Amino acid sequence: MPVISTNTAANTALRYLNANSAAQSASVAKLSSGQRIQSARDDAAGLATSTNIAADVVVLEQASINAQQGTAVLQTADGALSQISDILQRMKSLTAQSQTGSVDDDGRANIDAEYQQLLEEVGDIATSTNFNGSTLLDGAGDYSTGVSFLLGTSSTDVLTVTIDGVTASDLGIDGTDVTSADNAATAMDAIDGAINSISTSRANVGASLSRFDYRASVIDTSLENLEAAKSAISDVDLASEQTNYTTLSTLTQAAIAALSQANSMSQSLLKLLQ
Repeated sequence: MPVISTNTAANTALRYLNANSAAQSASVAKLSSGQRIQSARDDAAGLATSTNIAADVVVLEQASINAQQGTAVLQTADGALSQISDILQRMKSLTAQSQTGSVDDDGRANIDAEYQQLLEEVGDIATSTNFNGSTLLDGAGDYSTGVSFLLGTSSTDVLTVTIDGVTASDLGIDGTDVTSADNAATAMDAIDGAINSISTSRANVGASLSRFDYRASVIDTSLENLEAAKSAISDVDLASEQTNYTTLSTLTQAAIAALSQANSMSQSLLKLLQ
């Protein structure tokens, strides 16, 4: 029924114009941000899942840093242990030199002077080797009882690093000397034990390094997979969304044209009264 007091056609066209314009704006937001989910109403379940994944990604990124730091700690310790091992080799050579019959007491005193300096250096390396202010080899720092590194998304995903003390006292060579053949023989036996202890410590450090390397690889793989999963859930399909935007743009323009035509209908009806 033709009327002029209520323009139903215009109201309908306006309603579609508002709906199409809002949908077009939402499509622009998705294209601009690259995110399919702009608010919870877009995909409540997807938003919850992607948020949880994003939280795991953040934790794993820090876990990757933790793994690098743990590796650095162990490499620092291994470098120092390697130096101590070299020193012990030299000290054993001096004990053998002191036991030879061609060396007199004065000669042994000179040999012992180097021996004592090396003995002191072992202690200095053990007490001075540290990482971020924490000593590693003196048997008194945190690493002597174990330091845990978080390497996962749960508080239980930890790897504990424990490093034995390697001071002269820990190695059983404190107080040894080579001032006589007998003392040199005793020192040689003690150094043999110290070398075995250092070798064991280096083996333990190496084993921990291997674990850190494998765990770091697992973390990197997990990060890659989680990022892919998050992308599949929350990232926008540009090709599909561009097609959707083009359709909505056309509908918006059509609604504008229809509203213009609907608004002119009342003027056309007035001509019947002329």
